[in-house]
Amino acid sequence: MINQEGSGFLSRIPVVTKNIIIINLLFWMASIVLPRIGIDLIHIGGLHFPWATDFYAFQFISYMFLHDTSSLSHVFFNMFAVYMFGRVLENVWGPKRFLIFYIVSGLGAAVVQEAVWFFNLRELVFASQDYINLNGEQIISKSEYMNYFVTIGASGSVFGILLAFGMLFPNVPLYLMFIPVPIKAKYFVVFYGLAELFMGVANFGGDNVAHFAHLGGMLFGYFLIRYWRKNDNDNGRFYI
Repeated sequence: MINQEGSGFLSRIPVVTKNIIIINLLFWMASIVLPRIGIDLIHIGGLHFPWATDFYAFQFISYMFLHDTSSLSHVFFNMFAVYMFGRVLENVWGPKRFLIFYIVSGLGAAVVQEAVWFFNLRELVFASQDYINLNGEQIISKSEYMNYFVTIGASGSVFGILLAFGMLFPNVPLYLMFIPVPIKAKYFVVFYGLAELFMGVANFGGDNVAHFAHLGGMLFGYFLIRYWRKNDNDNGRFYI
């Protein structure tokens, strides 16, 4: 007998959460395969600095579906968080609102990352010379040099999801890996936010993680939740 309604693992995952995970995994595999035929998907779709020659507006969306191809860990942990927390939010909000929240958080992370780049590169942006001496050996154009700054990953959206979960279910106990002591969701979110702020300001050598972008995802997610709360209350609806 065939169960027409479906009872498999995938059938129990809400539609938007499921498709976000599938799309990210497909893009990750494509990012591994396509370079063999000369297509660098990460360079094309990764978020670039607006003054770079390879910057395109669509990268504000495409970057959040691309991940590091050197290992599975980047895409795995992001998608695991989407599965663990995103499906709960989608069941509460519905697919449309959850998708909007996911995209807005990712866009917020991109905007903040661009702002950080601009702050760090502002002298170069406004410099009169069009070429720079790279490592004292190679002379390249400013815009070509700016192509080296690329951000990828769904972490901005993931941090927005973590914030939303903490706001909706502040007292739900969560467990950090290797720490067998439960932490309430609201404290978990605050801890993560402060840790990202500290690491972003400290700017540890060799750290290529976009910490301020993570905070941008949380910040834009927070403002969107506050807007929804006010709008829902004004219209007699209570989604969050």
